[in-house]
Amino acid sequence: MDRDFLIDLFSDFGPVTIRPMFSGFGISADGVNFALSLRSGLYLRADEATIPQFEAEGSTPFQYQTRAKTVTVNSYWQLPARLFDDTEELGEWARAALAAAQRAALKKRPKAKKASTKKATPSKAAAKRKTASTRRKT
Repeated sequence: MDRDFLIDLFSDFGPVTIRPMFSGFGISADGVNFALSLRSGLYLRADEATIPQFEAEGSTPFQYQTRAKTVTVNSYWQLPARLFDDTEELGEWARAALAAAQRAALKKRPKAKKASTKKATPSKAAAKRKTASTRRKT
């Protein structure tokens, strides 16, 4: 799949950004990556809310082989083949994939650090400077 094909494929979804990634492309909207186009196929972001929809279509999660094992990436599932001919419905699946990617991004945001009640201790370098300046005065 080339860039132009992917842009046409997602036309009912809306504008997408397509960037080279691994052996294919990463597809994003609003700065959020929600799909992967790789040699092995087109994969959409999925989560607990959308995986049942992929399973009902007989889709499988993205997998790749290392020297030691097969790794399954359960957060990306293969696009059902029938959707290549129905860009309108593909747009609906893409919106669901973008929503799944946005939910995942919210979960990954770092939590705010609690304010420390301990007094800050001077660094070793600051302590050495203070000692050195004290010596010069004497």
